[in-house]
Amino acid sequence: MDTTSRSGRCRRAARGLLAATALLLVQTGAWAHAFLTRSDPPAGATVGAPPARIRVWFDGPIEPLFATIRVENRDKQRVDTGDGRVNPVDNNLLEVGVASLPSGRYRVFWSVIARDGHRKDGDFPFRVR
Repeated sequence: MDTTSRSGRCRRAARGLLAATALLLVQTGAWAHAFLTRSDPPAGATVGAPPARIRVWFDGPIEPLFATIRVENRDKQRVDTGDGRVNPVDNNLLEVGVASLPSGRYRVFWSVIARDGHRKDGDFPFRVR
């Protein structure tokens, strides 16, 4: 057997394996972070009635131990009930109760860690008419 053709096949196989591994790592990295997909109330919305809960959905499961959510009024006073949690039935949903909110502007602050350990933070406003 020709050793030159054998070593060439080995090099091609090694390159193919390396390329497949790199592609797998890139694809896995693309799903690594938890991205906000929607919220209730929607970001930037003006609602007629105050919500009883603020809910934020992500595109993948989040770690309950490291998830936080809070709601502040215009004066940066916390107005949620302090019961923020990842929903036990839907681990893509972070939620917190709020007391009866008067008319005004509010901001929701959230921080989550995806199941693979990547942290993501964000915030969004909403208004009660």
